[in-house]
Amino acid sequence: MQVWYFRIDFILVMATATYPPPPPYYRLYKDYLEDPKSAPEPPPPIEGTYVCFGGTYTTSDVLPSLEEQGVRQLYPKGANVDFKKELRSLNGELQLHILELADILIERPSQYARRVEEISTVFKNLHHLLNSLRPHQARATLIHILELQIERRKEAVEDIKKRREEARRLLNESLATLDDQ
Repeated sequence: MQVWYFRIDFILVMATATYPPPPPYYRLYKDYLEDPKSAPEPPPPIEGTYVCFGGTYTTSDVLPSLEEQGVRQLYPKGANVDFKKELRSLNGELQLHILELADILIERPSQYARRVEEISTVFKNLHHLLNSLRPHQARATLIHILELQIERRKEAVEDIKKRREEARRLLNESLATLDDQ
């Protein structure tokens, strides 16, 4: 029974815990509604590199090359890469390496490390190709969202026009009814 009461007390304590007080700089914004210029300016955006939770990050959105990452590039270099063809080629190569790994694990299990490294290289190349397509994907997604918004707005305008015509018709009918009386 003591454990049960302890659990109830523990749950009650957990349920009644309060949030910590707000940080002291909230007082800088107390007159913001009356005078928005009374609040301090926001800090400038971070440029370059910064540290967050122990990791170093950069503000530039540049995809590092495979050579910069120390990985052998398995597809042709340059701007005119046929992504579809190269992705299919790398996918086929990956399947072949996985089958070879299965054979090696059966016949010579001690020699699997080289095949695993080759599979890792193919995966890194696949990911790099896919990541280089991210800007195109983002652009296509944005275009799709904007087209949907335009379509919805056109539908809303058509609905407003129909309701306006219906209101005019009802108004003309009611005016005609009043004139007849």
